[in-house]
Amino acid sequence: MLVREGTVEVDVPEQEGPGKSDAVFFNPDMELNRDITVAALDAYRERRPDAATYLDATAATGIRGVRAAANGWRASMADVDPDAVERCAANLERNGLEGETHHRDANALLYDSTGYDVVDLDPFGTPMPFAEAVLRNSRGLVCVTATDTAPLCGAHFKSGVRKYDAIPRNTEYHAEMGLRVLLSALARVAARHDIGVTPVLSHVSDHYVRTYLTLSNSATAANNCLESLGYLHHCPECLWREHGYGRTVPDCDACPNCGSDQVLEAGPLWLDATHDGEFAQSTREHLTEEMGTADRAERLLDRVGAELDTPTHYDQHRLYGRWGEPAVGMDEYLGALREAGFSASRTHYGGTTFKTDATVSEMAALAASSATL
Repeated sequence: MLVREGTVEVDVPEQEGPGKSDAVFFNPDMELNRDITVAALDAYRERRPDAATYLDATAATGIRGVRAAANGWRASMADVDPDAVERCAANLERNGLEGETHHRDANALLYDSTGYDVVDLDPFGTPMPFAEAVLRNSRGLVCVTATDTAPLCGAHFKSGVRKYDAIPRNTEYHAEMGLRVLLSALARVAARHDIGVTPVLSHVSDHYVRTYLTLSNSATAANNCLESLGYLHHCPECLWREHGYGRTVPDCDACPNCGSDQVLEAGPLWLDATHDGEFAQSTREHLTEEMGTADRAERLLDRVGAELDTPTHYDQHRLYGRWGEPAVGMDEYLGALREAGFSASRTHYGGTTFKTDATVSEMAALAASSATL
C-alpha cells in the first residue's frame, strides 16, 4: 500500500498486526518519531552546515532514508533483508531521489565505512547490539530509538539488567527511568572508545524511547560524560527519592521520609539534562505543515524544552492519592510550588506529571498548609 509522509510517498507492505513478522516492517504509529527526526536533522544542520551524509542503519521500508534524501541529505539505507533493500531502492526511485542502499548488517557496514555525519538507529527492540558500531562511526549526531520499554523501565527486570548493564526499577516515573537507563548504557559504550555524548533532544512517546546525541571525540569528553552517571534511591511507600553521582551506591536501609525498609536502588543512570532547550526549540521551528503529526510534535517539543533537568518526575494524582486528598488543577498546583520558592515544570511524560526541586515532604507540607492545595 502507498503511504504519504511529509513530502514523500512510499510503498509499504500491509502489516498483519503488531510484532515482528516475515514482512518488511512498517509502523504507522512512528510517524511522530519520523516527523521530529526530519525537523531535528534540519536543526542539526544549522549547527553543523557541513553535515551532509545520513545513514538509516536498519532501514526496513526505507521511509526514514527517503525522507532524509527529500530533505537534502546524501542518504544511505542498510538492511539484512534483501526484500527490504529492494523496497528502499524502489521508494527512492518512486520519489525521484538519489541514495545508496546496502544489503548488509549495519555493524559490518559501519566498520567498513569512513563514517557518516548522522547515523539513525531505529531497530526492532533494543538498539544495544548496534550501539558500539554506531557510536564509533558517526561523525557528529546519533539518533537512537529503543522499543523494548519493558526491560528499560524495569517491568522485565532481568532482561533490562542483561541488555543495558543497569538496574532499572518500575516506578511511577518508569518512562523517564527507561530514558535514563538507555542514555547511561550508550554513554558507557561511547566512553570505552574515548567518545563523549551529549543528549540534545529526547522524548518518550507511546511505546518507545527516542534520543539524539551529539558526539565529542576525546578522552576528556568521555570522562566528563561518565561524571553524569549515578544512582537513585526510591521509596515505593511514600514516593521519596534521592539521587547521587558516582559508581558507588551508599547503603539506604530505611527511607528517611517514612522509615520504610523497602527502598529500591537503580543505576547507573544518566542524571543530567536529557535535552538542550535551544535545540528543542530549533527542532520545533523546523516542523512543517506537510507533517501529519506537526501539531502533536509542537506540543511535545514545547513541553520537552521547558522541562527541568531533575532526573525524576512526579505524578500529581498519585501524590494526592497518598495524601488522601483530591487533586487540584495542575497550573494551580505548579503555581503554588513556584510561589513557595521551588522550581516546577510540567513534563512530556503525561498530563499529570511534573518536575520540581521540592522533596516529597516539602510538597506534603505545602499541601497541608494550604486550604486550596
